[in-house]
Amino acid sequence: MKLYYKPGACSLSPHIVLREAGLPFDLVKVDLAKKTLEDGSDFLAVNPKGQVPTLGLDEGGILTEAAVTVQYIADQAPGSGLIPAVGTIGRYRVLEWLNFVSSELHKTFSPLFRPNTPDAYKEIAKQTLAAKFGAMDRHLEGKPYLTGETFTVADAYAFVVLGWAPRIGIPLTPWPNLEAFAARVGARPAVKQALAAEAQG
Repeated sequence: MKLYYKPGACSLSPHIVLREAGLPFDLVKVDLAKKTLEDGSDFLAVNPKGQVPTLGLDEGGILTEAAVTVQYIADQAPGSGLIPAVGTIGRYRVLEWLNFVSSELHKTFSPLFRPNTPDAYKEIAKQTLAAKFGAMDRHLEGKPYLTGETFTVADAYAFVVLGWAPRIGIPLTPWPNLEAFAARVGARPAVKQALAAEAQG
């Protein structure tokens, strides 16, 4: 597989999952502003959406969207425990959190990175995030990961999105369970490897 990524973007979640799953893959860095690859070629020719993550599949074609690519990768390594089996309630719990991170957190963060977003709207977005963080903090009481004792793809995606909070002036200190969760995931060897690889890229 081939992962097209931008360092620190949501493409870090499938990057982490690829390493957790122990699957072989190549990394291709994308300049999202210019829509080009490192060799100067047109990224839009690879993915007309012009977004990361973009996962090039072994059988040809691509798969996009962070919440979808992490599921696909985990299903290629069923023994990894990264996502429960199809049809089990455990899988739906993981999907529930994947969708929460995607729709409630990720999309609320997006306007905060745009220079043309009005300051008043940014304050509303930050208040919305604080409320969501509070709900996650309460949920994580007594749990190492979002669905219990096992690290899943939902934790990888949540870790990446939570990592954006300090960049927009929201420290996680008011939510100790959330802060501990981020530290716990950040200490995993595969996560450290992914962060180091993207820093070098």
